Amino acid sequence: MRRRRFQRGSLRTVERKDGTTAWEFRWREIQADGTRTRRAMIVGTLEEYPTESAALAAVEGLCLTINQPTHQLARSITIDSLVKHYREQEMPDIFHKRKPEGEAPEDRKAYSTQYAYELYLKHWILPLWGTYQISDVKAVEVEAWLRSLHAENGSPLANGTKAKIRNVMSALFSHAIRWEWAEKNPITRVRQSAKRQTTPDILTPEELVALLKELPEPLRTAAELDAFTGLRRGELIGLQWQDVDFEDLVIHVRRSVVLMVQGNPKTEASRKDIPLDAELAESLLRWKLASVYCRDSAWLFASPKMKGKQPYWPETLWRRLGKPAVARAKIKKRVAWHTFRHTYTTLLKNNGEDVKVVQELLRHANIRVTMDVYAQAMMPAKRAAQTKLVRMVLQERKHEGENAAAP
Repeated sequence: MRRRRFQRGSLRTVERKDGTTAWEFRWREIQADGTRTRRAMIVGTLEEYPTESAALAAVEGLCLTINQPTHQLARSITIDSLVKHYREQEMPDIFHKRKPEGEAPEDRKAYSTQYAYELYLKHWILPLWGTYQISDVKAVEVEAWLRSLHAENGSPLANGTKAKIRNVMSALFSHAIRWEWAEKNPITRVRQSAKRQTTPDILTPEELVALLKELPEPLRTAAELDAFTGLRRGELIGLQWQDVDFEDLVIHVRRSVVLMVQGNPKTEASRKDIPLDAELAESLLRWKLASVYCRDSAWLFASPKMKGKQPYWPETLWRRLGKPAVARAKIKKRVAWHTFRHTYTTLLKNNGEDVKVVQELLRHANIRVTMDVYAQAMMPAKRAAQTKLVRMVLQERKHEGENAAAP
């Protein structure tokens, strides 16, 4: 049988219609009838990849696809090559350096997920493991490495972040197994807890009132809406006026905006409508009347700098207006957008609301997430429960003493 040669393809520069010079990668592809046809793709511009070696490195993952490696060749594949192939197949928006328009297909990772994966790959995984062959990665080494990781400030990296790094590495090996370049996934045997090391801060009703008083618009209305609905940050800034039904007092959650890219809400349960309190609706209506951008298709919190074409960046809005307001309100807690969602859950629970109602309001698919991750018992409620038990027991002891003293 004739041995199939490993194709490395070829690169050449081509002039594009927009006047730029780009690298074009060419290779031959075997068709179903055994014939070969020439294929080509644009890798990037000469400005993005100044040298031929840089352009070749960018298509290294593609070489794995066009050659369909044999088992022996697969053993020599490096993590760096695997990552490049994974980007091409599973992270196409990152691979092609584009921001998608409209909703992503159901079989594709959301842009925000691709972006997060890229951060973990570039910052944590590739610097150490890039040169390793996939057959040389061992569970015990990965486990020891995760334990040694530290954040930029020198403190140990959070368990949740370590668990996400492990999960991304596991996804890489699952990809290798799917393409028959590996027979097992060593990361499945890596032990790494995702347990929180610190409990998220929540606001008391008094702190929430004090903070809202200090917040300027548009952050005040945004924070108030977030605190009283539990919307996720992307869902909040993704709201348009057509999503707010002032007549039936309902908010329709139809999209999420992350990194200024529109996408679907996080889960199917996240699409459920949210009730809108009448007083909260009045606050929103006042904001709509004061806003320059109030047509149905406009964003609730449209950015004037972008002439209403996109909403505010939530991180920028909080950094400029939120953090100073927290200081003015004399709140000694870590407060960010997600604090409002945790606070909303905890206050509902401490108000004695039914667990199922709380889950539905948070739009969690699993009730355990609502209770184990988001809900906390506040000190007054814990103290009251303790006092109730103490008084019950002491009252019983008192009765026993009275009975023993009786003739």
